[in-house]
Amino acid sequence: MIVNTLLVAGKLAAGIVGHSHALVADAVESLADLFSSLIVWRGLVISAAPADEDHPYGHGKAEPIAAALVSTLLLVAAVWIGATAVREIRTPHSTPAAFTLVVLLGVIVVKEGLFRFVLGEAISVESTVVQTDAWHHRSDAITSAAAAIGISVALLGGPGYEAADDWAALVAAFIIAWNGWRLLRGALAELMDAMPDPALEMRVREIARTVPDVADIEQCRLRKMGGHFFVDMHVQVDPNMTVVQSHAVAHRVKDAVREKLPNVYDVLIHIEPAGTAGRRPDERAGDGTVVRDDATRR
Repeated sequence: MIVNTLLVAGKLAAGIVGHSHALVADAVESLADLFSSLIVWRGLVISAAPADEDHPYGHGKAEPIAAALVSTLLLVAAVWIGATAVREIRTPHSTPAAFTLVVLLGVIVVKEGLFRFVLGEAISVESTVVQTDAWHHRSDAITSAAAAIGISVALLGGPGYEAADDWAALVAAFIIAWNGWRLLRGALAELMDAMPDPALEMRVREIARTVPDVADIEQCRLRKMGGHFFVDMHVQVDPNMTVVQSHAVAHRVKDAVREKLPNVYDVLIHIEPAGTAGRRPDERAGDGTVVRDDATRR
């Protein structure tokens, strides 16, 4: 946040003094970065809170909510930058000062460095909101790069090319809007409990099938809650097993999945008699009984 504050002040001052509307627009985008960092921080604090009576599944949804807010800020910034660029293109103004180009090059280096660092952290903790914040830094770097190109064209082209930095800002606005929409879709998908990566589901199934006495896995559903996953699974076992025996199998499956996949917070297992997949309990042959094992949550 300190870095973003310094960047906002530096770019805004340089843009006003150096007559670069693209740099001023870039400063506004950095201001959005500052607010987004505050939102990300608050979202992470809330999502880290333990489960309670009112939130038995924890507070992990605070992360995608924060990500959605940050993405919305990106979209708002894109609209503002685009509208400002269109207005300035139609308004005659002076050529930007050469020193603004130096400022932008420094900003690009700093922002790209922040993007790579934050993205690495986001991948390591599998956090949607941190990843969104990382791409916010990349969007700022793109805006600065576009502004730098525009200012370079204006300086090299001379009279008649004064609006080049405004055209660059307009291009950057479209790029930022695309990133904002892409990240917003991801956040909304998590809020709607969209199925995570199919590879993770396959891995869960593979682990469960290695547990002794597991005949097969009929269903497997996952949903993301902050940095963790919750799994709902239908496990088929020998229909002649007792409730106690099938309950023990369910616990072994749960323990195996959580041991090999630390980011899986809980596994809820529904026991099915083998050979009756897709049939209602009253249609099943023999005396197989469906047992729902609500294993104790951590």
